[in-house]
Formats: sequence, structure tokens, C-alpha cells
Amino acid sequence: MNRASSALMLTAVMCLSEVLGMTGFAMFPALQPGFMAEWGLSNTDAGWINGIYYAGYVVAVAVLTSLTDRMPARKIYYLCMAITGISSLGYAYLAEGFWTALAFRTLAGIGLAGTYMPGLKLLTDHIKDLGHGRSVAFYTASFGIGSSLSYFLSGVIAAAFTWQEAFLAAGIGPLLAMALIYFVFPHEDPDTGAAPDTHLLDFRPVLKCREAMGYVLAYTAHNFELFAYRSWIVSFLVFSWGLQPGGGPGWRATTVAAVINLTAVPSSILGNELTRRFARRKVVFTVMVTSAVFAAFIGFTAAWPVWLLTLLCLLYGLTVMGESASVTTGLVQAAPDGYRGAALAVHSCIGFTGSFLGPLAFGVMLDLTGAGHSVFSWGMAFAMTGAVLLLGPLSLFLLTRAARPAEE
Repeated sequence: MNRASSALMLTAVMCLSEVLGMTGFAMFPALQPGFMAEWGLSNTDAGWINGIYYAGYVVAVAVLTSLTDRMPARKIYYLCMAITGISSLGYAYLAEGFWTALAFRTLAGIGLAGTYMPGLKLLTDHIKDLGHGRSVAFYTASFGIGSSLSYFLSGVIAAAFTWQEAFLAAGIGPLLAMALIYFVFPHEDPDTGAAPDTHLLDFRPVLKCREAMGYVLAYTAHNFELFAYRSWIVSFLVFSWGLQPGGGPGWRATTVAAVINLTAVPSSILGNELTRRFARRKVVFTVMVTSAVFAAFIGFTAAWPVWLLTLLCLLYGLTVMGESASVTTGLVQAAPDGYRGAALAVHSCIGFTGSFLGPLAFGVMLDLTGAGHSVFSWGMAFAMTGAVLLLGPLSLFLLTRAARPAEE
């Protein structure tokens, strides 16, 4: 097998493993309306449970991803994929309210911290610079496929059985992901070049790299919007359909959310392909500003006809994901030599702070403006999300103005 074929196979297997490992990713937001009714949760409570997943990620990712510069990424990947499966099984058997749900979603976030970016590090270590940008693009886009599958499975299984069975099924995916990596990836770890000459959590070389930090801050704003959208889209659709004559369509909101997430996947890949022809910063800037415009008004369209609202949500989903791969690829390319793992750790640690704050701030805004019982309330929550997003392109512009022409 030649190098190009090997890189393609490894990329495909890592992407599939990522999807399988994310089967429990959207279980709570997908089934959120039921949990809110069953456990008496407020919008702020739901925002905490959604956001705590990413808080768990942030707490663990700095150490786990930095360790990939010093030890084989596969060891961290296996351990944390196991934690991911355990978190779903624990939720199924033991979750009974706000606090227990909070605990198991935190554990699930820690599992993601040791699989998402360490998985990317494992992949890029093995394919080196052959097809690097495209492999990163496909890998990051697969996050959307994984979240779509999670939305779909949660709705189908919970409707046919119970939410407990949905979480039980989600515990199987991580085991399959571990098996795939074990049987397909080479067992010998490649030479990754220069080793860090600082201690484990010394991120100064990355923090001093203005170009890398520009992409990190853009990623933070991107995640604030992306995970607010993913956490609340099902509840938004349920609210909207409740305003329709006759109670709305006979579709499952979880299925529509899955389709929205899935159709957004190609936009991430396309966005990265555009950077091969146009300046990366300009592509990212344009996509993020367009997405902010969508966010400014989409919540106010909740009472519009179902077909039109669904179309708008699909288009918004395309812009939400449009710059994802481009930003992460920019970070990988800008990382200082020997500090790719550390750069990914900073990227994730700071970036996923936005993932924690986005769902929580969205829920708080709903409660502050009418508890999500009015179109105005949803409109303001989405508009707030768009306003925060604009900090991303601003940071990118200010910190990457000195980028090398070859990386434009």
C-alpha cells in the first residue's frame, strides 16, 4: 500500500472511530424536553447540564492533549474512549435528576477531551504532512456526523424504548471505536520530531505565537455559537412547532436536528477547500460574519411556516460549521515546532470554554427574557449568540495580520 492510500485509509478509520465514539454526545440535548418535564428542570438547569459536558472537557484537555507530545497518543485515546462508554452506561443506570446528570455529563466531557484532539494528534502523527489539511478537514467535519448520529439514535431508541435504553446503546459505540483503532492503526508509534523542552503544562511557546492564538480565539467564538445551537436546536424546534396550526408536522425534532447537523458537514470541508484558493483569514472572516447575521434574526422566525423555518435552520447550520475545519487546520499549521500537541491543548482548552459558556448563556438568556415561552425570548437568545460570535473574526484579524504569505 502506497503512502497516499495508507493516509486515506487511516483518515477514514479515524473519522469512523470518532463517529462511533460520539454516540452519547447529543443524548441529553436531544432528549432535553423530556428531561425538563420529568425532572422539573429550568432553562438554566438545562443549560448547566449541556454546558458541563464541555466544562469537563476543558478541565481535562490541557493535560491529556499535552501528554501526546510526550507519550503515545493511542494510550490516552484508549483510556478516554473507555471513560466515554462508562459515562453513558452510568447515566443510563444511575441518573435521576439534575446533580447526577451533571456528574455523568462531566465524565463524558472528560472522555471527549482524551479522544477528540488526541485522536487528531494520533492521525497527523501517522500521516505526517501528506494530505494534512484535508485529513484535518475530514476529521473535524466527522464531529458533525457523530453528533447527527447521536441525535438520530437518541430519538429513535427513546421513542421505541426509554431514554435509559438510548444511553445504554450509546455505551457500545466507544468500544467499537477502540477496536477499530487497535486493529487498523500501526502499533509502532512514528517519530514525531522535536520533543518539547519545557514542562508538561508550559504553554508559553504557544501563547506567544500570535498567529496560533488568533485561530484559538476564533475557535472559542465558533464553539460558543456551535454548541449553543446544537444544545438548543431540538427545544427550539419543539417550541416552534407548538406555535403552528394543528401542532406542527409529524416529524421527530431529533431527526430534523440530525439532518441539520449532517448537512452542515460538507460545508466544513468546503470551507477548508476554499482556503486552498483564497486567503484563509478572509474565508473564516466571511463565514463567521454571515453566521452572525443568521443568528441575529433566526430566533425571531419561530412562528414562520415549518418548511421555511426548517430551510433557514439548514442554511444557518451550514454557516455555523463553515469555518470549523479551516480554523483548526490554521492552528495546526501555525503551531510551533515540537508543540503541536500543546497547541491543540490550548486550542481545545480555551476553545471549549466557549462550548461550555454558549449553552449556559443561551439558557440564562431564555430565562431572563421570558423563560423561552415567547418568540422574543428565543430571538434574543440567538441574537446574543451571534453578537459573541463576532469576537472571533475580530480576534483573528487583529492577531494574524503578520501571517506569512504562504499560509494565506
